[in-house]
Amino acid sequence: MKIRNILFKITLLFSLILIAACSSKPKNAEPVQNFNANKYLGTWYEIARFDYIFEKNLNNVSANYTLDKNGNIIVFNSGFNVVENKWKSSTGIAKFRLNKNVAALKVSFFKPFYAGYNVVAIDDNYKYALIAGKDLDYLWILSREKTIPEHIKTSFLQKAKEIGYNTTKLIWVEHNKKNPLLNEK
Repeated sequence: MKIRNILFKITLLFSLILIAACSSKPKNAEPVQNFNANKYLGTWYEIARFDYIFEKNLNNVSANYTLDKNGNIIVFNSGFNVVENKWKSSTGIAKFRLNKNVAALKVSFFKPFYAGYNVVAIDDNYKYALIAGKDLDYLWILSREKTIPEHIKTSFLQKAKEIGYNTTKLIWVEHNKKNPLLNEK
């Protein structure tokens, strides 16, 4: 009976951790409504991000999104490691947490562990996006091009500050190489 009780508590704790990781977003971060996943597909260039272990020392970072047969989004991230002097890539999967019209997703590169991925701002043409992670330690500014207009940058930085992000911690990503993993021209 005692072992059964301990196993139940461990299972409950593990379940709560997974649920929290799947649904997490910063308190003031509201995912985009009326989101069109098909318009979001394709290649995005990372303009800025917070530094964290999975992207340590990477420049020329891009993400390519495609749909799988189940309607989930396949995420192919790649970038150039300036310390190791080589290209790195990782493939994951993103699933909608709510419905497909709300840009609240969970992404995993290490199943079964997922983390929040929330598109909190996007322009009408789906050329520029602001992404909030599971908490205030994860933030990305993305563009379909390797640059971003100053007025969009200013708007995204203001929105990020309103959510609670310390935008002075952003790393501005350099794009000075052609990515052979994306067959860039």
